[in-house]
Amino acid sequence: MKAKDILTKSALQFLETYLNTASPTGFEWKGQRVWTDYLRPYVDELHEDNYGTCYGVLHPRDAKGKPTPSDYKVVIEAHADEISWFVNYITDKGLLHVIRNGGSDQVIAPSKRVLVHLRDGKTIEGLFGWPAIHTRKGEKEKEVTPKIENITVDVGARSKEEVEKMGIHVGCVITYPDAFHVLNDRYFVCRALDNRAGGFMIAQVARLLHEQKVQLPYSLYIINSVQEEVGLYGAKMIAQTLKPNVAIVTDVTHDTSTPMIDLPVEGDVQCGKGPVIGCAPSIQQNLLHLITETAAEKKIPVQWNARSRSSGTDTDAFAFDGNAVSALISLPLRYMHTTVEMVDKDDVAACIHLMYESLQQIRAGQDFRYLKLS
Repeated sequence: MKAKDILTKSALQFLETYLNTASPTGFEWKGQRVWTDYLRPYVDELHEDNYGTCYGVLHPRDAKGKPTPSDYKVVIEAHADEISWFVNYITDKGLLHVIRNGGSDQVIAPSKRVLVHLRDGKTIEGLFGWPAIHTRKGEKEKEVTPKIENITVDVGARSKEEVEKMGIHVGCVITYPDAFHVLNDRYFVCRALDNRAGGFMIAQVARLLHEQKVQLPYSLYIINSVQEEVGLYGAKMIAQTLKPNVAIVTDVTHDTSTPMIDLPVEGDVQCGKGPVIGCAPSIQQNLLHLITETAAEKKIPVQWNARSRSSGTDTDAFAFDGNAVSALISLPLRYMHTTVEMVDKDDVAACIHLMYESLQQIRAGQDFRYLKLS
């Protein structure tokens, strides 16, 4: 299967719309609406839990072609949320102090435009201001660097009262408006590729299964979870609700070929060299073996990445909160948690292809235990 057959024009239009729709942690519903609207034609059911995790279900068919739910449940999963900021304090002069909502990096904030999201769904434009280089001297004439304590958002107001009349209050969420574009006909670039790229990829797996009329022998759950960036919470909740048997999670991982990265610590992963197979205690080895054997058979290039103690992804939630056998297929990404996150489009296509093919190797009722004692 070639990349052009996976990344169709309509698929890329969906990716652009999806990425350009703000979906901050705890406030994911606008992005989830875009995602579910796209997924709807390719699944038998659509569901949403109380906190906004959404999933579609594709069931096996009986002899008459009727969807027939299976007790054996397989999951492919990504997370829908993007990092953002919360308004934490409004000064008398109308400036907004912020705290993180997820792993937001204060170093990139100065001079960035932002959107402040109001309760009614409207947004107010603002920006992270920063003093001129001539003036920003601290103790002992050392240059001041951006910190949570000294970055502020300016919405053009002159007082706290004016800010409040705009509808801005403590607890409003703030996102960056940076939009999707393609760099050098090779890289997809946008904020929130971590991990709406994953949501895009699992939706494409569902599309391909539907278009190719693939009949899986089990019920497949295509899950887009919320609140990963603050503790894997959406995945933990849905894992306990659904109690799947198998979970293949997709997320992004660091491309380590850029400056200031310690390769012996972070590993050698590069954009353009294929999906990354994760190794961690939460990753079940027999499931991992199935995926790697599939990659070899279908000639899909893969890379490897090891993590101590946990994978740091929703894989851990499905393994330890839902008791599924879990595996992780990651997409190499440069400049994580910035507004210029970059992924190679060939890697995106390869991740989709690997999930699509791996799902067809799983049998209903398959036992992944190492030792079968009875």
